[in-house]
Amino acid sequence: MLDYIIIGSGLAGISFAEIALKNNKSVLVIDDKSQVSSRVAGGLYNPVILKRFSEVWKAEEQLVLMEEFYAQIETKLQTKVNFKLPILRKFFSIEEQNNWFAASDKPLLAPFLSNKLIFKKYFGIDSPFDYGEVLHTGYVDTALLLDKYQKYLIENNLLLQERFEYDALIINENFVEYKGIQAKDIIFAEGFGLHSNPFFQDLPLDGTKGELFIIKAPELDLDVIVNTSVFILPLGNHLFKVGATYNWKDKTDQPTEEGKAELTERIKEIINCDFEIVSHFGGVRPTVRDRRPIIGTHHEHQLLHLLNGLGTRGVMLGPAMAKDLFDYIENEKPLDSTIDIQRFYKKRK
Repeated sequence: MLDYIIIGSGLAGISFAEIALKNNKSVLVIDDKSQVSSRVAGGLYNPVILKRFSEVWKAEEQLVLMEEFYAQIETKLQTKVNFKLPILRKFFSIEEQNNWFAASDKPLLAPFLSNKLIFKKYFGIDSPFDYGEVLHTGYVDTALLLDKYQKYLIENNLLLQERFEYDALIINENFVEYKGIQAKDIIFAEGFGLHSNPFFQDLPLDGTKGELFIIKAPELDLDVIVNTSVFILPLGNHLFKVGATYNWKDKTDQPTEEGKAELTERIKEIINCDFEIVSHFGGVRPTVRDRRPIIGTHHEHQLLHLLNGLGTRGVMLGPAMAKDLFDYIENEKPLDSTIDIQRFYKKRK
């Protein structure tokens, strides 16, 4: 009998799989690649919400876990996926500079916001008011990570590449069974696909569509991530990833003309050189209105668990939330009440 069946092999699913395997648990991952949000994600990690100059929830703890997690993954897969790069916030006014310095004096933000202006000029970007630097930042190449990790799972007969059939799941008192495969627990890590899950589809998981570009800009000289209304991330060979839009109505993964126009306009606000759009992607992020993940156990079926709602910060949240869920199941360590699925179940009683 397996320890875990895991539904989904995005950032949430592989994070839980890796933590379980590290703890000598047996797993089988089932995925049909229908959910693309992890694959097309920007992959940035940033401990500060720059729009509001506030600290990301439990940022310091998540960064420590994340560093260890991806270092182990890189050793295991013999592939570099975590790239540390400064994030520079381009200022558009003296007022923005002042707001930055005020934020950098706050105790929770001081470890993450440099109090020194960056005066460097990058060809292709006008920056009369200079930049502020966010510390402990970078990006994870999520597409490469998922490709390599799924290949690892396949080579070790740990991945079943098919659509999960919910009506084929048999729930017994001490184990679950799926098409003859028995496991002590099952983890649903399906992202926005949760809406097709009859066990958890009544939870308030929203979807926020994001669209991104890969652009080619031969004249743009950039070796850092620039973040304003969008981010510009250098990929090498004059290629840059640019994103992202936020659409709360469209729940499809298809790129749109509206998203294209919005991104194009925002790019032109930042750079002053020519560029061409090489690729255009879309994906629906699994988001929750209270801005917290949904983690925990079904209110009736104690062997069914959920790992979802990682939203826009999946590369930071994935390892930490997977560890929390694993410790909750294996060691009965209580979940933080702000992420526990019980916060929704309690409202129904």
